[in-house]
Amino acid sequence: MSKTVVIDPVTRIEGHAKISIFLDDQGEVENARFHVVEFRGFEKFCEGRPMWEMAGITARICGICPVSHLLASAKTGDKLLAVQVPPAGEKLRRMMNLAQIIQSHALSFFHLSSPDFLLGWDSDPATRNVFGLMAADPDLARAGIRLRQFGQTVIELLGARKIHAAWAVPGGVRSPLSEEGRAWIRDRLPESLDTIQTALALFKDLLDRFSEEVASFGQFDSLFMGLVSPTGEWEHYGGHLRFVDSQGNIIADGLREEDYQDFLGEAVENWSYLKFPYYKPLGYPDGIYRVGPLARLNVCEFMGTEGANRELQEFRQRAGGRCATSSFFYHYARLIEILAGVEEIARLVDDPDIASDRCRAKADINALEGVGVSEAPRGTLFHHYNVDKDGLIQKVNLIIATGQNNLAMNKTVTQIAQHYIHGPEIPEGLLNRVEAGIRAFDPCLSCSTHALGKMPLQVQLFDRDRNLIAQVQRD
Repeated sequence: MSKTVVIDPVTRIEGHAKISIFLDDQGEVENARFHVVEFRGFEKFCEGRPMWEMAGITARICGICPVSHLLASAKTGDKLLAVQVPPAGEKLRRMMNLAQIIQSHALSFFHLSSPDFLLGWDSDPATRNVFGLMAADPDLARAGIRLRQFGQTVIELLGARKIHAAWAVPGGVRSPLSEEGRAWIRDRLPESLDTIQTALALFKDLLDRFSEEVASFGQFDSLFMGLVSPTGEWEHYGGHLRFVDSQGNIIADGLREEDYQDFLGEAVENWSYLKFPYYKPLGYPDGIYRVGPLARLNVCEFMGTEGANRELQEFRQRAGGRCATSSFFYHYARLIEILAGVEEIARLVDDPDIASDRCRAKADINALEGVGVSEAPRGTLFHHYNVDKDGLIQKVNLIIATGQNNLAMNKTVTQIAQHYIHGPEIPEGLLNRVEAGIRAFDPCLSCSTHALGKMPLQVQLFDRDRNLIAQVQRD
C-alpha cells in the first residue's frame, strides 16, 4: 500500500511550512510537496496608505529582511517621484544592502545550516543547532555571531536602528554616515574579512565529504535570474535583469523591472499559499528558474572585488562548469557574497560621497505607477505600486525571492526524498536531509506569504490513495 510522510514543521528556516512525501506501492518516493500554510495579506492592507509610508510599512513584513523591503520600496518611490538619486544616496543605500547581505547570509550559514555540516546530518536534533555548535566549536560560533553583528551594526550606523530603520526614503536617504561610524567600520573590517576567509576554507574542505549531497540536493537544470551591471559584474542594487540557462547561455538580457509582467507569470496551487512564479516564454511549470546567491553568481561575469573574483573562479571549477546547478551550492555562494560584501564595504567606507549631506532628491508625485527591484539576500525582490494623484496607494504587488524559488524548492525536496527514502521506515537523519534541501534556499516565508508566527515542521506520509499513514511533527 502506498504511503505519505509529512514533516511538520520544517525547522531552522524563517516561517511556517510542512513537507509531504508520497510513496508508491513499492515504498519508493513518487512525489514530494513543500507546503506553505500561512497567509497574511500585506499587499491588501497597504491600499489607501500614502506612498511616503510604504518603505516603513513594508519593512515590517519581516524582521530578517527589513532592509531588503526598505530599499526596494524606496526605489519604487524614486520612480513615482521621477527623480535621480544623488550619488551619495545611492552609495549609502548600496552599503546598507551589502550589510544586509552579510548579516543575513551569516545567520543562514552559521546559525541555521552549519550544524548539519559540522555536527552531522544524523546527530541528535536536540543539539543539532547553534547551541550545539557553540559547544562543539565555540571559536567558530563566536566568529559567526560577530560577523553577523558586523552587518547589523553597519545597518544601525546608517539607519539608527538594526531592524526597521526608517532611513531609505523616496529620492535617497535621510542622512550620511558619520565619521565615528566610518571609524568603527574600518576597525572591524579585518576581523570580518578573516572570519569569512576561514569559513570559506572550512566549507571547501567539507565539500569533498558531501559529494552525495551535492549530487542529490536539487541537482537539476533550470534557468537563473538576477541583476547584473552593464558590464556583467555581480550586482545587488542596480543594473538590469538577466536570465541564463544551466550551461550559462544568456536567454534574456537587458530586461527592465518595469516590464516584469511580460516575462514573469505567477501560478497558484491549492496546497500552498506561496505562489509559483515562472518564466513566461517557457510556460508553467517548464519555466522554472532560481534566484538568490546561486543565481547571482551564475548570471554574472565577474564579482568586482579581488578576493571574490578568485573565489568565483574556484566555485565554477568545483561546480564543473560555467553554472552551478546543485542547490547545495547555495551555501557556497552565500560565503562568496559575504566576502564580496566585506570587500566592497571596505572600498565604500573611504569614498568621500558617503559623508555628503547631498543624499536625497526631493519632488512631488510625478508618475502614477512605479516598479522597483533590488537583490535581497534570498534573491530578486520586486515592489510594484499604483498611486493616485495625491500619492495614495491604489494597488500593490510584491514578488518575493522565496516565491520565485518555489518550483525549485519543490523539485529539490522531491529529488532528495527519492534519493534517500526507500520504504516506510524513515530515520531522523533522512528526514533532516529533506529539510536541509529547503534550508539550502534559506526561505523567508514571512516575506513570501506575509505570515505571522514561528514555523513548525511537519512531515506526513500518504499512501497511493492519499490516506495519511505516518506523521512526524516537531514544535
